[in-house]
Amino acid sequence: MNHATPHVGAPVHTFTQLLSCTRRGARLARLLAVTELRSRGASQDLTERAELVVAELAANAVLHGRVPGRCFRLTLVLDPAADRLRIEVSDARGDLRPLPRPTDAASDPLSTTGRGLTLVAALADHWDCVPYPPSGKTVRAELTARPTCWPERAG
Repeated sequence: MNHATPHVGAPVHTFTQLLSCTRRGARLARLLAVTELRSRGASQDLTERAELVVAELAANAVLHGRVPGRCFRLTLVLDPAADRLRIEVSDARGDLRPLPRPTDAASDPLSTTGRGLTLVAALADHWDCVPYPPSGKTVRAELTARPTCWPERAG
């Protein structure tokens, strides 16, 4: 029996790293993500947005997901054919689930905290939080490259 061979695109790349649940670990997560995405040829738009999303999710893992003696995990899954990236940050505190900040007029506009997941929601196509067994959680964000706004120059 003859079957059509499916079109095989570029392979999906997965990068995962355990990092210390410290400010230094959060900074390293951001730097590793940028380095990995650049080395895999991800678009500049995708890399820049991913840098901000990773920075926020890693900072949240350090600030809100920290359990003494436990690390957090950064995972990047890049599909270069679709120019799509899934970012996952897993920590040990499954009892604290993230919620986006409510947009009410009573919130302090000068506050220096509380806007992170609003930023993630603006930069990502989708984000959610799922359990990470046995007792942690994983916050995931999906990003796809956005088309450039600049028209191509004619010869």
